[in-house]
Amino acid sequence: MPPFDRSIAAPMPESVKRPGGFSRIPGTQGRDSYNEPMQLLAGLNDEQLAAVTLPAQHALIIAGAGSGKTRVLTTRIAWLIASGQAAATQIMAVTFTNKAAREMLARLGVMTSLNVKNLWVGTFHGLAHRLLRAHWRDAGLPQGFQIMDAADQLAAIKRLLKALGADDEKFPPKELAWFINAQKEAGLRPEGVEAHDDYTRRRVELYAAYEAQCMREGVVDFAELMLRSYELLARNEPLRLHYQRRFRHILVDEFQDTNRLQYQWLKRFVGEENALFCVGDDDQSIYAFRGAEVANMHDFVREFEVANLIRLERNYRSHGNILAAANAVIANNPARLGKNLWTEAPMGEPIRVYAAHDDAEEARFVVEEIQALTRQGMPAAEIAVLYRSNAQSRALEHALFSADLPYRVYGGLRFFERAEIKHALAYLRLVANPHDDTAFLRVVNFPARGIGARTIEQLSDVARAAGTSLYAAIEKLPNAAKFAGFCDLIQRLRAIAHLPLPELVEQTLEASGLRAHYRAEREGQERLANLDELVNAAAGFVAEQSLNRASNDSPTVLLDFLAHASLEAGEHQADEGRDAVQLMTVHAAKGLEFDVVFVCGLEEGLFPHEQSLLERGGLEEERRLMYVAVTRAKRLLYLSHAQTRQLHGQTRYAVASRFLEEIPIDLLKPLTMRSRRREYASSWALPARSAGHRFHIGQSVRHSAFGEGVIIALEGGGRDARAQINFGAAGIKWLALSVAKLEVP
Repeated sequence: MPPFDRSIAAPMPESVKRPGGFSRIPGTQGRDSYNEPMQLLAGLNDEQLAAVTLPAQHALIIAGAGSGKTRVLTTRIAWLIASGQAAATQIMAVTFTNKAAREMLARLGVMTSLNVKNLWVGTFHGLAHRLLRAHWRDAGLPQGFQIMDAADQLAAIKRLLKALGADDEKFPPKELAWFINAQKEAGLRPEGVEAHDDYTRRRVELYAAYEAQCMREGVVDFAELMLRSYELLARNEPLRLHYQRRFRHILVDEFQDTNRLQYQWLKRFVGEENALFCVGDDDQSIYAFRGAEVANMHDFVREFEVANLIRLERNYRSHGNILAAANAVIANNPARLGKNLWTEAPMGEPIRVYAAHDDAEEARFVVEEIQALTRQGMPAAEIAVLYRSNAQSRALEHALFSADLPYRVYGGLRFFERAEIKHALAYLRLVANPHDDTAFLRVVNFPARGIGARTIEQLSDVARAAGTSLYAAIEKLPNAAKFAGFCDLIQRLRAIAHLPLPELVEQTLEASGLRAHYRAEREGQERLANLDELVNAAAGFVAEQSLNRASNDSPTVLLDFLAHASLEAGEHQADEGRDAVQLMTVHAAKGLEFDVVFVCGLEEGLFPHEQSLLERGGLEEERRLMYVAVTRAKRLLYLSHAQTRQLHGQTRYAVASRFLEEIPIDLLKPLTMRSRRREYASSWALPARSAGHRFHIGQSVRHSAFGEGVIIALEGGGRDARAQINFGAAGIKWLALSVAKLEVP
């Protein structure tokens, strides 16, 4: 790899630049002739200029990745004020995060002489709260109402269930909180929720009881802020007309992320003389699981007969090859509003693609490339490793830890710090040593076993007086029967401690009830995937240990594995501000940018995620997620996948993601791992050939997992050879011939 050049080279060839031009606003001959307010417009490109200076009409600005949307929004506000078209009090700007709101206010403070603290610029929830504070009586709230965060809401629901004698196993508090919030975000009070079965009817009753409790206590949750402020505007016409007259200009950031209630809330501010200026990118709508409705953009255009639709397509972030790949992938989504990113930056390096033998080798490849890049002067903080699922971070973290490379997990916890993993490890620590009080306290009542805080306090007093561990003190407790089930569980697990470590971990996850607990959670799939990865971690640890010693005595291996987990959960993660590699999910990466980006695990069933293929619009959202991942890269992009991956401690054969196939082959550069004893090439990108193996197209074969099938395609050679096989009911699959162990009937 040549030394890394951080400079921008000559402009791109005309063939890859945006064709055509964009007319300036009527009456302008050039920026030199502008009067003082027009200085705000200096440096805007043609499309940005057109958006900022639009007349006071409804507008949709389709802002592509890296196209300067925040600059357009803030300059639009400053322009309206400086040009005398609106007073600061006539403008409301809405965004999604406090960080984005602070950034907008900071920019406006520099661009204008206004006291920005008085501007109505904030998040949806922040502005809804401001509205309710001003009109608490009309909203039916006490003057000093308080806001509950997610933890407060969960605690309130637990108190409610206890007061009503409701079964918290049948109605898990987190699940009930999700149900209540979902109804509110759909604009539904309890009386408006349709219940077609007894279970739903009971949940609706609990929703009603929760509302009554909140009213008694004078508190509101986040979802209530939006719903109550919407209802206030909907039923109070004089108040609604007041705000419609006041806010002549309403600007919305990240419009693609709005849910139905937020869109309806915005519409309540719009009368005959208001202008709704919405900025968003339908190709970056990736939060359907939070209720985001990309259809709001289409509905806005239709319902408001939007004539001003401007596309910000010039990208200031990425090199040409990266944008070409992003455009090619997203073009496969139907029903887009449509845009095509372009840049004046050079085409840059081709996109590097690597096909690993397994996920461990994929992680090693990533680490070796990072080491090469940092040796050439690339700051580690400018390197991001992205993955679809949190569980994928474990193998990457292990490889980084082993190579002594500092890293940070952005927007989340390191693998061994995640709550579900710490719960599982606590059970394993009790298998190794039941007198571990820290592990005991963590899981004695998790999942819930009816052992309350008062009982634990009594046990602690007995243990302290007797000078024993909590576990040993149980037999001295008058109400020891409360711990009988837990003690029996620990004894059963200790009785199977001789099993191979991966099997012991799997049995512990099931017997402890951890898997069942997270299966019952609405959003427990991510935690279950992490538990699966813990089994993989155990299997990988055993494999590594077997290379270094002759004995694999189970108790010793368990102790070593627990020590290994503690070390990897230690202080290796880099502190804030330290130069370190950034690890994160693709969802967490939205809004960020890096010189170098690795996108790992590009396999069918992982990215796109298998669950997405079962949901309406799921594949399209996964493709938008891929688009977001690709457009995070400024200079260099790596895409990797593995031919096999561990799942539940078992080897799963993987097929390269369809998103790889959607990128034109001339943009790609397949890589090989020459430093290994064997060389693995990106076979999907190589021309078809069949040398070096005994199979042929049309041949019948048998696989231990998929049954009998017929070979319909062959490509690659030697260790890189693979076959596409039609297994009938099991589907069509690509298998690496070096590991598939196919039999000829």
